[in-house]
Amino acid sequence: MAHILNVENVGISLGSRPILGGVNLSLEDGNKIGVVGPNGGGKSTLLKLLTGILAPDTGRVTTVSGTRFAVLSQLDDFDPEQTILEVIHGQQAEYEWASDAKVRKLHQGLLPDLDLARKIGELSGGQRRRVALAATLCAPAEVTILDEPTNHLDMEGVMFLAEFLREKYAKGLGALVVVTHDRWFLDAVCERMWEVVPGHDGAGGKNPQPGYVEVYEGGYAAYILQRAERARIAQQNAEKRNNLLRKELAWLRRGAPARTSKPRFRIEAANELIANEPPPRDSLELTQMATARLGKDVIDLIKVDFGWDKQNLVLQDVTLRLAPGQRLGILGRNGAGKSSLLGLLNGALQPVKGKVKQGKTVVVATLSQEVRELEEVAHLRVVEAVHQLATHVKVGKKEVSASQLVERLGFTRERAWTKVSELSGGERRRLQLLRLLVGEPNVLLLDEPTNDLDTDTLTAIEDLLDTWPGTLIVVSHDRYLLERVTDSQVAVLNGVVRDLPRGVDEYLELSQAQNDTAYKLGKDKASAVFSVKGTGEETGTVEAETTADTDLMKEPEKDAAKARLAGKTMERTMRKMERLEVQKLALGAQQTELAMSGDYEKLAEIGREIASISAEITDLEAQWLEAAAEAERWG
Repeated sequence: MAHILNVENVGISLGSRPILGGVNLSLEDGNKIGVVGPNGGGKSTLLKLLTGILAPDTGRVTTVSGTRFAVLSQLDDFDPEQTILEVIHGQQAEYEWASDAKVRKLHQGLLPDLDLARKIGELSGGQRRRVALAATLCAPAEVTILDEPTNHLDMEGVMFLAEFLREKYAKGLGALVVVTHDRWFLDAVCERMWEVVPGHDGAGGKNPQPGYVEVYEGGYAAYILQRAERARIAQQNAEKRNNLLRKELAWLRRGAPARTSKPRFRIEAANELIANEPPPRDSLELTQMATARLGKDVIDLIKVDFGWDKQNLVLQDVTLRLAPGQRLGILGRNGAGKSSLLGLLNGALQPVKGKVKQGKTVVVATLSQEVRELEEVAHLRVVEAVHQLATHVKVGKKEVSASQLVERLGFTRERAWTKVSELSGGERRRLQLLRLLVGEPNVLLLDEPTNDLDTDTLTAIEDLLDTWPGTLIVVSHDRYLLERVTDSQVAVLNGVVRDLPRGVDEYLELSQAQNDTAYKLGKDKASAVFSVKGTGEETGTVEAETTADTDLMKEPEKDAAKARLAGKTMERTMRKMERLEVQKLALGAQQTELAMSGDYEKLAEIGREIASISAEITDLEAQWLEAAAEAERWG
């Protein structure tokens, strides 16, 4: 494999604080690297060093001459007046990019619902993200760097992207570097892991130590195994170190006279050991809260229909009974109705038909995607935001204060006194989950809980959820999370909630079958204008099979002008239906974005628009069938 890039003993600081130090890495053709580490640990700094955006303070980064980088960042800077086509392919002629089978496959997998002539300014955040991903993967480059590429992708999209990247780098040309919290994706795509271990400020903040990068062979599962083994070895070394610390500290504590009478180098050696003793590697500790009593009756949806009007339903004939302690995962495409189902469960939405029953002792808490609930406490500090709900919380058999609790949940003392408005996305999500649990709910609804969280935080949350005794409902595209914390799954498909005895694999099979059926129907409809006419030989066969008097029937009258007119009507109607389908898909994407924020009023407005378009499509389909009958009659 050809060498592409080398990082030699690189270090970098921001101000007086060292971020990374002693970093040694290399990239070669065919490498598929996954990058993990806590939020704020230095992953973005590492990527900027690789691409040359940042220059190292020490060491050097060398690349082979002519190396090109394609980078997907978390924020795009597209011109809102540009079209999707211009963003992805620039001024390339259509035949140039359309002749590449890989590019066509990328369009089909990431942009099936988008008109390439649409302007970027008209797109939702999720649609812009998919366009940015397609543009990055179409760009000619020796090194492709993807920062959270699975954001805004549903499970089918994540599966497609993993398969596409495996095929793209199967021949060993070019290198891929991926930063993602999606552990299934890391296992499916990556063959080597870089873990960015953050630095620390040392004892009293007087001896800051830089972070560093550890390299592991294999995907996420192999990384966890190797990390556990390294932790075991480190623990053995730590025990030896602690024995030495205890011995030295005992000697130092024999009093001032003894201390001054001993060799000074022993005092300095012990002080150095104490000063360099790092904090625990994984500071995040999510502790199970006291859970309110939960009776036999939880939440039942009984023959429920839901829609933005009675004619166009999002969910139909849904019967779902939640049991105490049940762990249920909900799957479905973006816009399928998952958020509507959560809205029915937590009472934010009301059914148009059927009944929703909730037990008397049920206390529901919902973690929304955008954690907008924190806007009400944006002016407060983290400790105050928790203190507002409970000054003391019972953890196990002990009571702890709000400040002690947030520190145990991964907020350093400095971050614990940071204003909520200044927190990162991952910190906001962690804080809101903490606030929900402090309220002692017994039914917990999580809507895409993995957004903005690093893998260590996810592992800690999963550890909590594994032992949480309440009823847990999780909506997520993160396959790893669903299979880890839920015992059963259901899918929302075509407005129907369906049980999945075989779990995620069964859902993916059903989803693929749905795609195949839709593709076949599309082909049948497109070719119907040609099939309705038939051939003379076929007509003769049918006529022969009808009755014995068929030869007495008159040949139907032909009219070429009327047949042409009917054909044009069919084509015009088909074009209208296609445009409306594109509008409907775009509104569905907006619906998903709004569901993230919990804005049910706007969601209802979009729902009514979708219902109106669906009704118009139904009318057009009737017109198309009438025109097809006319074409058959006169053709």
